[in-house]
Amino acid sequence: MVQSARSRSVLTLYSTADDIQCHRTRLVLAAKGVSYDRVIVDPSKPPEDLLDLNPYGSTPTLVDRDLTLYGTSVVCEYLDERYPHPPLMPIDPLSRARLRLASLRIELDWLPEVNTIRAGGRPADAARKRLREHLLTSLPLFKASKFFLNPEMSLADCLVAPVVWRLPWLGVDLGREGKPVLDYGERLFHSQGFARSMTPEEKAMRP
Repeated sequence: MVQSARSRSVLTLYSTADDIQCHRTRLVLAAKGVSYDRVIVDPSKPPEDLLDLNPYGSTPTLVDRDLTLYGTSVVCEYLDERYPHPPLMPIDPLSRARLRLASLRIELDWLPEVNTIRAGGRPADAARKRLREHLLTSLPLFKASKFFLNPEMSLADCLVAPVVWRLPWLGVDLGREGKPVLDYGERLFHSQGFARSMTPEEKAMRP
């Protein structure tokens, strides 16, 4: 008999193997050093227990005993508040708002291009060019601080770093002018928890 997610004493995260939003959530958990059960989901065949918990069958879905959360931003902000150390959002409201807005722009502008590239076909080449342009246009944000718009690692980094990690796999070459993005990536990839956040499929994106 399979134990239900709600009856477990630790967190349960339903996650796909290679989706950026799922990687984002796993990176938050890794940065916090939180133990959890990871359930890898085939998005074409979501398991019945996930559908019982989340009517959309979407990932990531987080179960914390009687609480079920979905929607990546909802999950990540809950984790940051539930496990406050180390904090992944600045203290002052203005900085928090800036990071939230930057994350929203990335979700609206960058992630659709990633999905188009992954789908392949003729539209993928145009999406690569657009994603490259988005990243190069954002160079001042990568240069502004050690991390993305913040001197310390934040929830925004948990979204940006998985995108930068996937660039070679997606066939996006930033060239010399993109060095600040690549340098940023190297800082994040060597940060505590990044390796732990990845699935085998994600590790294989960079041989």
